[in-house]
Amino acid sequence: MNYRFVVKPELCIGCRTCELACSFAHSVNGKPGRSRIYPLGTGHKELWVPVVCLQCEDPACARSCLVDAITRNPETGAMDLDAERCVRCMACVAACPFGCSLHDANHQMVVKCDLCGGDPVCAHFCPTKALVLEPIVQQKKKKSA
Repeated sequence: MNYRFVVKPELCIGCRTCELACSFAHSVNGKPGRSRIYPLGTGHKELWVPVVCLQCEDPACARSCLVDAITRNPETGAMDLDAERCVRCMACVAACPFGCSLHDANHQMVVKCDLCGGDPVCAHFCPTKALVLEPIVQQKKKKSA
């Protein structure tokens, strides 16, 4: 069964546990990595919006990559960034209209959400279930008369 990563901003309380979980899940040589998700405060009461890669159908990050380091993972549907191919030109960082291709200054690399191989760690640690992995329900095609 296929799954999709769903963000429910109305449930986000801005605790930033998702950021912490992501950072530790992507640690490099024992140092926490740059979180691929970040909750933004809206300025209205306690309304937060978790910002994470939308895994776009026609992603600007992949189109802008000069070395084809960003490709769709056929198993997870995520746009994966191949760190070995990446030349750190930052074109994808500039191209993403949602701010989801990021520069990790501590490790001198470009990072983006890869859905943790199909099982996003942030969703496991979200106390309000604002981040969830849901099964994709396939609609049955109607027979034409």
